[in-house]
Amino acid sequence: MNIPNTLTFLRILLIPIFVLGFYLPVSWSNILACIIFSLAAVTDLLDGYLARRLGQISKLGEFMDPVADKLMVAVVLVLLVAKDPGLLMVIPAAVIIGREITVSALREWMAELGARSKVAVSVYGKIKTITQMVALILLIYKQDLFGLPIYQIGIVCLYIATLLTLLSMFQYITSAWPRLIESKTKQ
Repeated sequence: MNIPNTLTFLRILLIPIFVLGFYLPVSWSNILACIIFSLAAVTDLLDGYLARRLGQISKLGEFMDPVADKLMVAVVLVLLVAKDPGLLMVIPAAVIIGREITVSALREWMAELGARSKVAVSVYGKIKTITQMVALILLIYKQDLFGLPIYQIGIVCLYIATLLTLLSMFQYITSAWPRLIESKTKQ
């Protein structure tokens, strides 16, 4: 166990704590949930950076980091949809969760073909993740701040993240497609 892997597991442990904070029956539960999610988002940024910086990249970390990210994002999106079940929230949540499942399956398939590098994280994927984290932080916080409509800004950011989600998924599929076709013709 190293520092980056510890941060990844911390992110997973924060999920039930986030859920409890989100549903805590107090007026400041959104602030608590926002702090917990922000902490998880920071661990997401730090674990990869520290793994590279400290030379502590591991197979376990490479596997668990995206799992932790997807678990946290899916849980947050489901809870946000539970609080606001309108189409404005449901559509991007469904697209983002569907993309995460699709890209995870694609990465698994490409790993079986020995071509996992074809679906390595792209620049679009990183920008998507940052935009998505900002959107989720704003949506969790929800209340206006300094006269700014935080929830509405969060919705706009969520739709930008959704577009980046689709763009990055298209990029991954396009990159993997020749190898997938090649493997189909060999069968």
